[in-house]
Amino acid sequence: MTDPTTLAAWDHRHLWHPFTQMTDWLVDDPLIIAEAEGSMLVDVDGRRYLDGVSSLWCNLHGHRHPALDAALAAQAGRVAHTTLLGLASPPSIELARALVGVVPAGLTRVFYSDAGATAVEVALRIALQYQQLRGATDRTRFASLVEGYHGDTLGAVGVGYSETFHRFVARAVAPAVRLTPPHVFRWLRGMDAEGALAAALADAERTLAEHGPGLAAVIVEPLVQGAAGMWVHPPAYLGALRELARRQGALFIADEVATGFGRTGRMFACEHAGITPDLMCLGKGISGGYLPLAATLATEEVFEAFLAPYEEFRAFFHGHTYTGNALACAVGLASLRLFDDEQTLARLGPKIARLHERLATDVAYLPHVGEVRQQGIMVGIELVQERPTRAPYPPAARIGQRVVRAARARGVVLRPLGNTIVLMPPLAIRPAELDELVDVTRDAIVEATGA
Repeated sequence: MTDPTTLAAWDHRHLWHPFTQMTDWLVDDPLIIAEAEGSMLVDVDGRRYLDGVSSLWCNLHGHRHPALDAALAAQAGRVAHTTLLGLASPPSIELARALVGVVPAGLTRVFYSDAGATAVEVALRIALQYQQLRGATDRTRFASLVEGYHGDTLGAVGVGYSETFHRFVARAVAPAVRLTPPHVFRWLRGMDAEGALAAALADAERTLAEHGPGLAAVIVEPLVQGAAGMWVHPPAYLGALRELARRQGALFIADEVATGFGRTGRMFACEHAGITPDLMCLGKGISGGYLPLAATLATEEVFEAFLAPYEEFRAFFHGHTYTGNALACAVGLASLRLFDDEQTLARLGPKIARLHERLATDVAYLPHVGEVRQQGIMVGIELVQERPTRAPYPPAARIGQRVVRAARARGVVLRPLGNTIVLMPPLAIRPAELDELVDVTRDAIVEATGA
């Protein structure tokens, strides 16, 4: 391997990092990860770090899991990739069947892509074409939640606009109809949780009725709006939105890219509300955090709308070069098997409870913590300059980055969303590591806020 000093120089000379102000990056020594095992990352100098964000929310069973390594190696010994355009492959077929077996009942068809944003793009295009094929030619718009986030390709930006991330492309995308989720009512209008839910549902019913004839679909991050700052809404809100969309003739899309594969305490967030969406988007954890892979699942009703003689050109003319990549699908299949073999969800319950207990006793009371939001093993710790008024830190304070630096000095890798510190460890994190994660997060917040 190239020596660490040269790697750092080459990084500064050639790499452009995502979601990163490179002016800042270029003045610091980069943290370069060379190895990993379990929940631990190892840099090029041999220092070890706890992976507190699952390598951007995707690692489930830990790094270098023997079963996943074996599946990858076995498939590499056969073939790495062949196209699904006019061909098929055993891993893509087997994984599709396995996915249909674990998602909410009624989702029967799997369309592969390679990232969460592309899974969303697939869902949007399917919804648009579905409505056109059934003669609803005016249904060309989408509805989504305020502060929703569904990826950074232009279609996904339109339904998941974030001012911080997307303002430079705002005029190039078609904006979605926005629905106000209950947490906004709660915190901006001083309502309790019950009142906020009632207000949000009234807003949704009114807005969807107004725009219903023009809507192709409603798209939602079920239970947790991740990039918005780990904002949580109740299952009742999710279930009601599904019924309101159905009433207006719009499809319902569940974007489970971040929430899927155990993150909320169940395999999929939709299970908490007992609903089956018309389309479901999966990514991140689908391959256990090993390789780029995503999938969009559809009901048979949606799928059948595309069936016709070739000359009618009703087929779904969309796809990607690495759609259904054999290596990724083979590892994805092995990852699903691990959920059964290792009883992942059953073993996760006590960890979720322990995490909740530790956050309540060791973090929530800190003077600059405005709120701790948790759903399953997904956590957002909102830092505020003044707790009574929830006044935020100004961007120039870089409070999130200061916490991340303090945590890294203590051997834990975190990543903020503005003033919100995110914790999302691998599902396989050990109890002692979970305690370490909370201890370090607490101490880093204390140091960064001067509390």
